Amino acid sequence: MLELAAELAERARAGSPFVVATVMGVAGSAPRQPGASLVVDADGAMLGNVSGGCVDSAVYEECRRMLTGDGRPEAVRFGYSDGDALGVGLTCGGTIDLFLRRHEPGFEPELGRALAAAADGEPVAVATVVRGPSAHLGRMITVRPGWPVEGTLGDQRLDRVAFAHAEGVLHAGLTRTVDIGVADSHCGEPMTLLVEVNTPAPRMLVFGAIDHAAALARVGAFLDYRVTVCDARATFATPDRFPHADEVVVDWPHRYLESQRLDGRTVICALTHDPKFDVPLLTAALRLPVAYVGAMGSRRTHEERLARLRDAGLTDRELDRLHSPIGLDLGARTPRETALSIAAEIVAHRHGGTGVPLRTGVPIHGVGVPLVGAVLSNQESR
Repeated sequence: MLELAAELAERARAGSPFVVATVMGVAGSAPRQPGASLVVDADGAMLGNVSGGCVDSAVYEECRRMLTGDGRPEAVRFGYSDGDALGVGLTCGGTIDLFLRRHEPGFEPELGRALAAAADGEPVAVATVVRGPSAHLGRMITVRPGWPVEGTLGDQRLDRVAFAHAEGVLHAGLTRTVDIGVADSHCGEPMTLLVEVNTPAPRMLVFGAIDHAAALARVGAFLDYRVTVCDARATFATPDRFPHADEVVVDWPHRYLESQRLDGRTVICALTHDPKFDVPLLTAALRLPVAYVGAMGSRRTHEERLARLRDAGLTDRELDRLHSPIGLDLGARTPRETALSIAAEIVAHRHGGTGVPLRTGVPIHGVGVPLVGAVLSNQESR
């Protein structure tokens, strides 16, 4: 739902009801992940999708039914079998669990505020009861750093437990379900929360104001990174040369890096291949809990760089984190092609991809381990 926050915030302000179908879980070859949503409003307009097209028509009809019915929230499942593949359309072979809930914006001011915060890029979590006692089903709370909990699940003790879980999921930055069991005396029977989170865009730090950096900034922006290009040379590091970057900084790379608060989703790309920039930059970067550190250069440059980094005190374990020469083997020649190879390696590393052609038989929607983490200052991470 939060991925459509800007559009839903408008509908909330207009006071028009809408139904949201949100992915709770997937199994097998399913194209969308938890948190993906399809929305249908009172006028029949549709936003988003939950399957990349396979079952969206069927989900749309379920949402329309809920809009005109009693509006009770419910969980539904779409899965593949020989009998229902054509009827439903989920021919990719997976299973999608969805939660459908009708929203009445005029009676849910806390949801409106959460949507507005997400639309502005602020961190926020929405925890909804998707399985459990009917009295609690569909109830939600919203959590924002530094703000009190808004909404209720119907019980103060349950609200406190849900807050703790939602805060933890928000801290990790990954939408998921959380099970609350009776063994912990949190509720009378088992309950499942879907905790949807919105976090600020991950950062891509590109060091070296060269043509390849301009191309990489463009690809990074396309992949929804907040892109910074940094170089110590003011003549090269100008906003006009990097129109797709969110910011262009004139500073020594290592000094700028040490001034930033970075998290486990950050990617760092050193394109300078100049020892006076590379060595202090990579010495700092490889000791940070970031998602990816890559460096451009030939294999000879790479070997010479490794020797210098060892002399600077980096261990073999730290050096093993370095992706160098940067990028996947795509046969790239131009700056744009090189930027594509770098982006491909970042995506593959983030999701545990192999980088081999899909025709070889690897799973199309394999389950990787997204690299997320707490926000740390560089000083805290050492």
